[in-house]
Amino acid sequence: MPTKKKTSNKKKRSTPSNPLRWIYIAGGAVALAVVVAVALWQFGWVGYRGGEEAWVRIPTGSSKEAVGDSLRSSLGDDFGPRVYRLWQWMGGEAATSHGAYQVKRGDAAWRIARAIEKGRQTPINVTFNNVRTMGQLAERISAQLELSPEDFLAACDSVLPPAGFKVEGYPAAFLPDSYQFYWTAKPQKVVSRLLDYRNEFWNDERRELAKHLGLTPVQVATLASIVEEETNKADERPKVARLYLNRLAINMKLQADPTVKFSTGDFSLRRIKGEHLKAGSAYNTYLHTGLPPGPIRVADKTAIDAVLQAPHHSYLYMCAKEDFSGYHNFATDYATHRANAKRYQQALDKRGIQ
Repeated sequence: MPTKKKTSNKKKRSTPSNPLRWIYIAGGAVALAVVVAVALWQFGWVGYRGGEEAWVRIPTGSSKEAVGDSLRSSLGDDFGPRVYRLWQWMGGEAATSHGAYQVKRGDAAWRIARAIEKGRQTPINVTFNNVRTMGQLAERISAQLELSPEDFLAACDSVLPPAGFKVEGYPAAFLPDSYQFYWTAKPQKVVSRLLDYRNEFWNDERRELAKHLGLTPVQVATLASIVEEETNKADERPKVARLYLNRLAINMKLQADPTVKFSTGDFSLRRIKGEHLKAGSAYNTYLHTGLPPGPIRVADKTAIDAVLQAPHHSYLYMCAKEDFSGYHNFATDYATHRANAKRYQQALDKRGIQ
């Protein structure tokens, strides 16, 4: 007889889960997370120990690797990579971080990384003064912002003519001062904002004073630029301004040496000679009556106010003092002026100034 297979009544038991095992796993994960968090905290809390301040600039079109290079070159070979790793861990993108960021001594690495990751730029103080030409102005501004001199000048051609400025009058659209911009500011926005500042300066009171003189704001700026070139003595500027206003009133040529220097393009000239007076330029006020076509420099606000508030006097002539103090001798008649000029010429000869 065939043997019957015995069937077992025993059921297979499943291995009961060990609750302690899951507790250990969870505890280990928490411990690891704490260690990582503490490590990141300590890693990111380290402060910048370079100079009093540094600037991190991330140009447009930078790659992630280029961001790291910018951080390393700005913050050093140790601290820069630390910030870069934090920036990467935060998910930083180069396009978002495009800009300029100020880092001060003691700033924590994670705060720096977060600001760059979020694109929270630091405004830059853009300053310019002692500017004679639009080319110089473009160079000064482009040296402080990301834009190029060509971009700035092109923006001037776009913004200023619709605002009523001719090319020769462009310098009158700006005022030497310190202004805040983001490093990445677009050229047209820069020119527009600078023009806004200038228009705020030219309030109703100043426009009324200009009208009383029979001049437009651009003409006032043009005369102010001559006054500023004539004397660096702020207390003498109103007196010089009135002298030229007196000449304009009687249709007398301004005969201002700074306009001759401007027309030659040689700003190093220390002595104006007969050959220079023949320069065939519309800016040569020895040849042409009235104001030149535009300013011969970007006039300072104090020089503009010196023209608007010039005190009345009857002087028509002026000549630098022979003591080289920077001040001038003034005269109402030509004979006295010639005597003043002779003393000054003799002083120049004595010093060998050509």
